[in-house]
Amino acid sequence: MARFVANLIIYLCLLCSSINANESDDNNDQNVASKVVYKRPEITGFTYLIETFDDEEKFKEHWILSEAKKDSIDEDIAKYDGIWSIEEPKKHAQEGDLGLVLKSKARHAAISTKLFTPFYFNDKPLIVQYEVNFQDSQECGGAYLKLLTLHPEHQDLKKFHDKTPYTIMFGPDKCGNDHKLHFIFRHKNPLNGSIEEKHCKKPRERLEDFFKDKQPHLYTLIIRPDNSFEIKIDNKIVNSGSLLDDFTPPVNPPLEIEDPTDIQPEDWDDKEKIPDLSAIKPDDWDEDAPAQIVDEDDIMPEGWLEDEPPMIPNPDSVKPDDWDVEMDGEWEPPEIPNPKCADAPGCGLYKQKMKKNPRYKGKWSPPLINNPNYKGKWKPKLIHNPNYFNDEHPFQMMPIFAVGFELWSMSTDILFDNIIITHDEEVAKYWADNTFEVRRAQIAEESVTLWGRILKATNYKPGWWALYFIYCAIPVILYIWYLLKRIREWSVWRQIGTFTAEHPWIWGIYIIAPGLPILLVIYCCCFASQDKYDLKDDDKQSLVTNEQVVLKQEETENLPPSTEVEEEIEKLNENEEIIESEENDKPEIGSDGPRRRKPNKE
Repeated sequence: MARFVANLIIYLCLLCSSINANESDDNNDQNVASKVVYKRPEITGFTYLIETFDDEEKFKEHWILSEAKKDSIDEDIAKYDGIWSIEEPKKHAQEGDLGLVLKSKARHAAISTKLFTPFYFNDKPLIVQYEVNFQDSQECGGAYLKLLTLHPEHQDLKKFHDKTPYTIMFGPDKCGNDHKLHFIFRHKNPLNGSIEEKHCKKPRERLEDFFKDKQPHLYTLIIRPDNSFEIKIDNKIVNSGSLLDDFTPPVNPPLEIEDPTDIQPEDWDDKEKIPDLSAIKPDDWDEDAPAQIVDEDDIMPEGWLEDEPPMIPNPDSVKPDDWDVEMDGEWEPPEIPNPKCADAPGCGLYKQKMKKNPRYKGKWSPPLINNPNYKGKWKPKLIHNPNYFNDEHPFQMMPIFAVGFELWSMSTDILFDNIIITHDEEVAKYWADNTFEVRRAQIAEESVTLWGRILKATNYKPGWWALYFIYCAIPVILYIWYLLKRIREWSVWRQIGTFTAEHPWIWGIYIIAPGLPILLVIYCCCFASQDKYDLKDDDKQSLVTNEQVVLKQEETENLPPSTEVEEEIEKLNENEEIIESEENDKPEIGSDGPRRRKPNKE
């Protein structure tokens, strides 16, 4: 039986290897035959910019590297000398699908391009959408896109730097544990023309995974003429609200402000409670009593070595050869813990523990009472805000003429792709469905788990179910074979029956893990409590003998008395006495003598 099982296992292993090899060959042939080739979607609808980075020559014509320098920083790092490249993604690449990659780290990098036509914030929404893939995850740095303000003094994109005015900044940013998704717009004060940045509230979703999963993600910003906005990641809304209500600082200043010239009067009493001057310190109040006193009930533990010091000079220490007594002083060996104290409660002079002093009350102070002159908390009076304005249409921002990346990162190989700027949400959705969603479906297919592959394979290859059935049958066969081999050993059979009766969930686990019966048999034979399940040898024999007698008696109770029945009972009794005498001749170890049991003759 053991040889048969071993041969069966070897056969199954060879069969699995053969099937797996055949399936791998089929998959390789299928991948070669159906290799994904990128196809750029046809442009439909009106767009202000659409960029896929698939044409490297076209990219070099339209995108401009910055030649500027940052102000107020070291000359060595002021240059925008970061390296940009056009290349395929590291993983799940499609043939012919390229992207813009920031290759360098810890260097400033800036690159930009002009829109096909400037965007003016009138009566049409603005949709900004692009892909970002942190291929090596992100340690610290941004991947946001700046929409540059149309201004006659900032038309030269070769001078694009951090101070170049922008209208909107949108995209992910991270440093340390601070994960952000920026949406910042620069608002122009209608009274004095000053510019102030307005920062959007934080998204509701957690953003950590988008920076570390090394997968492409689609970022979408939609701003509508009714001042509402939506921010999406992978076509899922993560933030939304109003330009008027969900930005810091708010677009419109408050109508009233505190008067900066108003000063608190000298006689203004803002103390709600004051000491009771009529209170007198009690006579029994001892301010000098210590907070803690010696616990007189504490006694020295038994075994405390009071005559042994806790530290002793190291007997193995030797004075260095270069020790100068005049310069270094008298040499003393370093101290080590006294080895005699290792097994003792303690060594040295014993000090009793301290306990809280019941007489301690601390410094006395008079109790507090309500201040009769209390006038409340003083606040300066409110006056009309001279800088107040009410901009009901913050959507009408400064026009945009170009977009660019002005970044600094501590991670390399940040990939950007499929930038689109339009005023038609259907165009943006169409472009996302035919670029990002296609890529995501490919990634999902290539990244399917082993269990998913097994399920998919069994849908088309029913033979796998037969193989699984044989696999499940192996422990069952071993289980039955083991029981048949040990069927005469009543204790094992009784242990298994009792154990499974007390733990019926074992059979539920068996459905999930077919190998459990083997572990169950091993447990019952080796680790189960003998006191709970086992019977002694004489008890087992007595149980078998008594059962035979009872069964025989039950049979004879329903029969008429006869000489043959009486002779049969007499023979059984004689056999029982012989068995008992043989067992009793062997005294148990540690017992007072052989045990004797009278047969049950009733």
